Amino acid sequence: MKIAMVSGANSAHGAMGLHNYELTKAINTLKDKNFKFVNSPKMADLTHYVGFHPFFISLPFFKPSKKVVLTIHDLHRLVYPNHFPAGIKGNIRFLINKFLIWKNVDRIITISETSKKDICRFLKINPDKISVTYLGIKKAYKKLAKGVWELEIKKKYSLPNEFVLFQGDVYYNKNIPNLVAACKIAKKTLVIVGKQAKEIENMDLNHPELIHLKGVDFSNVLRLGFVDDDDFNKIYNLAYCYVQPSFYEGFGLPLLEAYSCGTPLVVSKTQTLVEIMGLKINYVNPNSPEDIAKGILNPNRNVKLPRVYTWEKTAKETLEVYAKA
Repeated sequence: MKIAMVSGANSAHGAMGLHNYELTKAINTLKDKNFKFVNSPKMADLTHYVGFHPFFISLPFFKPSKKVVLTIHDLHRLVYPNHFPAGIKGNIRFLINKFLIWKNVDRIITISETSKKDICRFLKINPDKISVTYLGIKKAYKKLAKGVWELEIKKKYSLPNEFVLFQGDVYYNKNIPNLVAACKIAKKTLVIVGKQAKEIENMDLNHPELIHLKGVDFSNVLRLGFVDDDDFNKIYNLAYCYVQPSFYEGFGLPLLEAYSCGTPLVVSKTQTLVEIMGLKINYVNPNSPEDIAKGILNPNRNVKLPRVYTWEKTAKETLEVYAKA
């Protein structure tokens, strides 16, 4: 079977870009002779679109190959319509996307059972058409022995001896205001890794997608911007704890990266995160800065995950979806 992997809408960077890159690499590592990557859908038996945005056209109008698989990571924009308004054009594009999925897509892949439920609810898709393939953890993230690297990284990024870590964007579902408030209550410095947080001063905080950040005091927050894997692995290892305070996640990959580094974890009690992290840890209420602060002061250590998360496993399950299609 000849496969064409295509980046979908808004998937060149971030979680979608990572998924595309790591999945392709892992499938190639399997060296399954039944599957071969080609450069164009015109040459393919099956085209896999990795990435979907409900308010931008994410698929071609005509079927590019005999079979089509689409990955939809999550639909948080539809879960919180007041914070992610589509506008007239966005709503029209959403209707077109629904039509194109019904018309051209043979199988859908998503990254959690929670996202699967949302896809069924918002896109009216038969659940039998949707497969859940959990994401994997980059091998770059691991526990490190103590060494001179600790002082070097602290100096490079002006890190304090003790800090709370968060990685990701700053949209409403990430719950940044309550995280900032919780760190103040716990009297811990918050460090945020991610390009978006670094540029808050240049953003229009009157925009509906960002208005929740208005009035948030970032004076005691270190915003590092983009950090490469090698340095980020070291930052994970140095962190007092990693906090995922989200109201909603499609998956929550940074939690697993932090877990791989042995970083203590603080996790909000939301459906996806409980699904991914299991029932053997303590969760915090994302609506309560006080409860998040309590979690920061007593984070989860020696966490036992409910399942194994590797890109090799993701690749094998993805090939099974191709075979079904």
